Amino acid sequence: MKPENSIQYYCCTEVEDRFIYQAFHTGFSDYIIKMDISEDVFLARFFGPEGNRRENSFIAFDQDEPVGVILGGLKIYEGFQTMRCGTLAVHPAYRGKGISQRLFELHKEEAVKHGCKQLFLEVIVGNDRAVRFYEKLGYEKIYDIVYYTLADVSNFEKLRSEFSINRIDFEEFKQAAENWDYHINWQNDLDFIEKTNNTYFYHAMMQDRLAGCLAISAAGTIHFLMVDKKERGKGAGTQLLQTAALDLHLTRMSAGFPNNSLLEGFLKKKGFKKGELKQFEMYLLL
Repeated sequence: MKPENSIQYYCCTEVEDRFIYQAFHTGFSDYIIKMDISEDVFLARFFGPEGNRRENSFIAFDQDEPVGVILGGLKIYEGFQTMRCGTLAVHPAYRGKGISQRLFELHKEEAVKHGCKQLFLEVIVGNDRAVRFYEKLGYEKIYDIVYYTLADVSNFEKLRSEFSINRIDFEEFKQAAENWDYHINWQNDLDFIEKTNNTYFYHAMMQDRLAGCLAISAAGTIHFLMVDKKERGKGAGTQLLQTAALDLHLTRMSAGFPNNSLLEGFLKKKGFKKGELKQFEMYLLL
């Protein structure tokens, strides 16, 4: 083991992508959820829809070996300039040596430089070491993210309602979705959805009045489902999901979202089952 002061830190724009991936892959080698993804998939996902940028990310090296990485992404989130930690990973043999602390310091300095008002991240419930680390840094748990799955859409209740359901493009969906103001997690907000591939959009209309809208992937991942308060209980949400299931030839559906008891109740009634995975959304105000 090299002495601690041999660790050098760089912006991720200064290194090859293969080193960023290597630091991530090694750092998550003993994670509670298997993260065995290829370099191509990692780069496309974490520097694509996830919103991380190489210029906002940092990597730690011991000589020629990458031993830690923190990915950062910037955007206006719920009205505030926000820096999100997309991942923080340290080589198992190098933990407890201050690398995570220094990577976080660089992350925070980058956020301050760009005028951020808050730092934000997600962490899996049960990853107690990580939760304690973030709490020590000043983060607070604000929202819980839960996950639901409908394993067989063929059992989905068939319903004919008075709503007209149509597929729309992203711009029409964006205009519709902006009618509602409630907390949406980073992976389901409009910026994230716009960057995803194979996502489809639908709206429910009552004559010329918008009643609800849906964003769902070709694999059945529900990114966004909302029905106007005045139209709830009339079948708009159900018919949106039915239409997408038939249109996209889906066999299953899934959804992940934070603190939305109405949506949880709706999905339970439709046969969705709550999974064991749960995350905290944690914030640090600057």
